Amino acid sequence: MDVAFAKNGRVFVAEKSGVIKVFDSIADPTPTIFADLRAKVHNFWDRGLLGIALHPDFPTNPSVYVMYAHDARPGGSAPYWGNATALDDDCPSPPGAQAKGCLITGRISKLTATGDTAGPEQVLVEGWCQQFPSHATGSLAFGPDGYLYASAGDGASFDWADYGQTPASGAIPGKDPIPANPCGDGPSPVGTVLTAPTAEGGALRAQDFRTPGDPYALNGSVIRIDANTGAGAPGNPLAANPDANARRLVAAGLRNPFRIGFRPGTNELWVGDVGWSTWEELDRFTPSSAAVANFGWPCYEGSARQGGYESIGLNLCADLYAAGPGAVQTPYYAYDHGAPVTPGDGCPTGNGSAVSGVTFYTGQRYPAAYRNALFFADHSRRCIWSMTAGADGQPDPATRKAFATSVNVVQVLTGPEGDVYYVGFEDGAIHRIRYTGSAPTAVATATPTTGTTPLTVAFTGSASFDPDPGESLTYAWDLDGDGAFDDSTAANPTYTYTTPGTRVAKLRVTDPVGLTDDSDPITVSAGNAPPIPVIDSPASTLTWKVGDPIAFSGHATDPQDGTIPGSGLNWQIVMHHCTTPTSCHEHQITGQGGASGTFTAVDHEYPSWLELRLTATDSGGLSAVKSLRLDPRTVDVTLASNPPGLTLGLFSAQRPAPFTNTVIVGGTSSIAAPSPQTLGGKTYEFLSWSDGGAAAHNITAPATALTVTATYREVTGGPTGPVARYGFDANSGTVVADSSGKGNNGTVAGGTWVAGHSGNALSFNGTSSMVTVPHSSTLALTAGMTLEAWVKPAAVTDWRTIMLKERGGGLSYALYANGTNAPNTSINTSGGNDDTYADGTTPLSTTAWSHVAATYDGTTLRLYVNGVQVHATAHTGPIVDAGGALRIGGNGVWGEYFTGLIDDVRVYDRALSPTELTTDMNTPVG
Repeated sequence: MDVAFAKNGRVFVAEKSGVIKVFDSIADPTPTIFADLRAKVHNFWDRGLLGIALHPDFPTNPSVYVMYAHDARPGGSAPYWGNATALDDDCPSPPGAQAKGCLITGRISKLTATGDTAGPEQVLVEGWCQQFPSHATGSLAFGPDGYLYASAGDGASFDWADYGQTPASGAIPGKDPIPANPCGDGPSPVGTVLTAPTAEGGALRAQDFRTPGDPYALNGSVIRIDANTGAGAPGNPLAANPDANARRLVAAGLRNPFRIGFRPGTNELWVGDVGWSTWEELDRFTPSSAAVANFGWPCYEGSARQGGYESIGLNLCADLYAAGPGAVQTPYYAYDHGAPVTPGDGCPTGNGSAVSGVTFYTGQRYPAAYRNALFFADHSRRCIWSMTAGADGQPDPATRKAFATSVNVVQVLTGPEGDVYYVGFEDGAIHRIRYTGSAPTAVATATPTTGTTPLTVAFTGSASFDPDPGESLTYAWDLDGDGAFDDSTAANPTYTYTTPGTRVAKLRVTDPVGLTDDSDPITVSAGNAPPIPVIDSPASTLTWKVGDPIAFSGHATDPQDGTIPGSGLNWQIVMHHCTTPTSCHEHQITGQGGASGTFTAVDHEYPSWLELRLTATDSGGLSAVKSLRLDPRTVDVTLASNPPGLTLGLFSAQRPAPFTNTVIVGGTSSIAAPSPQTLGGKTYEFLSWSDGGAAAHNITAPATALTVTATYREVTGGPTGPVARYGFDANSGTVVADSSGKGNNGTVAGGTWVAGHSGNALSFNGTSSMVTVPHSSTLALTAGMTLEAWVKPAAVTDWRTIMLKERGGGLSYALYANGTNAPNTSINTSGGNDDTYADGTTPLSTTAWSHVAATYDGTTLRLYVNGVQVHATAHTGPIVDAGGALRIGGNGVWGEYFTGLIDDVRVYDRALSPTELTTDMNTPVG
């Protein structure tokens, strides 16, 4: 899964199973086992040993660092779910890999090399609580600052919008049950099912750094640590925080930051973040002490709001949306799952998308255009692209082009000599890409490659080619495997092997100017024929539902060995996830050895199907594979709304209802009914789902077609409109008319009618002018409020009232431009002098209009400027009202007269949503 090159030429290869091998050089065909961590690694689905790094001074400092999925529940020991010696592990049902999840953690450890052998493991960081089988630990990289950086995913479900709503598992044979909220995500303890809108679990762990009231998680983040101790590095954004995990964070809001890498000569860390349904991201940031870089997941995917999570109405996302797009870092480059990275690149989009590597080229072997270029890869599309550097040294997205196609890549990196390497997953190999200029390309095939002796093999080299037109090639073959290309000069020779044995044949082609290329090796096994595997069960007609136990059995015979023993049989269970019924990419689920066994059918978005692969290997090392496709049972699930046409959420998207999705029987789907929403000029709020579930909840697909209907009711009149609304458009006189219909008219003293933000406005002199609105019951905003105004202050001096409701010698609620001319909102819930407030930090413009708004919903006081939330203060309790007047532009308690223009004032007796505030901001009172 990953590779690290040492300065002394050695190569360390980390296998997903937990085995680490070391090679003396890239030419060494025989590795040494450096370490075997299989007893600690949970090698299941996308879990495993995924990251390795060497200390920058290796081998002087002989430290080797690994990051892996630790097969232990939080606080527990390994192995828990897996097998200490097996290459593949399992997740039994119950709990079910995607039903309740096999709970584990993540780990970063240091191994000290003594020659080619690892010493005892030193655990540096333990954390990353992970319930579901993907979005696990990711990459390791040393920065130019000498600190170790690590990335990891959110640990959430990839099948539904996961916010911690999964209930407990019930009994698990031989294991402890999986409780609800097993990672203890806020705001509730372990054992509590989390609910919207307050939930902070599942994918929302990626936003956990924004909820300081509970312990910090590392999920969906990049951390920066001391490579000797695992402690957060000095200068990290939260270095002074008492929480050890908080001190480690430098970036968050990431879904599955599978691969990371630094741009040489800079402190920029580049992140390949695997998306959900729409966007793959290449993210970039420079770690700083100022703030944790927030890339927005799960509230954002790419640069857009993530529809599946937005539809749920989660507070963490609502607050982030309210803060505006500038509150998150947008991707440096993102590509759509349904579109090519570059037109005609030959990289299929129908197989899905999964960014799987980022590296920079600084060598001299490739053409000059590639120097300082970014190379990035996608495992599902099986491609690597380049993005060459622009004039500023940054990768220029306009220059992206395909670099390598048809490659099954899970890591891309630059080797010690400067060439680009990639790690192949399905073929289990490390590949090097060398630039050959206009040299020829050798292509060799052979048939048959196995059989009894004498074995006559027909070799074909005529598919070799030279990029220079008109140049002919000469051929030289090494057919006996002795390393000398002296056995034939024909393009398509025939060779007879008379003695048993295995030989490696190669073709070398040469063009007229002497440039050469060698073909990939061809292994010929003379005197040995491959075994013949047979899958005895299940039958090809079997269909399955999620959670079904599927028994399998098989055997194999071999012309030389006879019956292959169970030790020579290996099974792999592979999920094919498809964007169309015929365009799929693979997820390796697990594997087992022996003649028979059982596995549990897992959940996934449809279209998808399972493949059962049986590999038989004989005593001579020859293998053959037999596979069986097993299709799921499916059912249609329809989401409807009453009235029709309202938007509902299913999985990762929102769509107008009704609509129908085909899902796998027994699978889990997340559904959501956003509220309120507008249709045909009318506003509707959610009442109920026909299955009795909450506005956002999960459903399990039954065996027969299902329709779930969300019922809404129209919201009319009453509390939805403002209780006072002033457009200041009279242009003369002293009456300030209230257009809300509540009759809260005011009287202006000392103000001047002038041109305003829309229509007219009032100009206030800063010494005596203000508007007075007598008290009425509709202005007693005890349960909640919204205050809005467009303002253009003329001076920055002391506290200046935009509006204030008086309460004896104090205030009930107020909206201010304060002494630094940054806005402020204040409320009083005690009846004393201890007001609660939310302050802005940036002065208001004196040359342009600003929209200032405040809301209070009984739990949080929020302040907005130009539609962006600039501060929030948690607070509870009703606002105290003592029957005082509402003042605009000044007040009768402290004076605090406003200097400048005020226009389009609105007052509500409820907290408006950010969307409603934006609508008001863009709509004149008139």
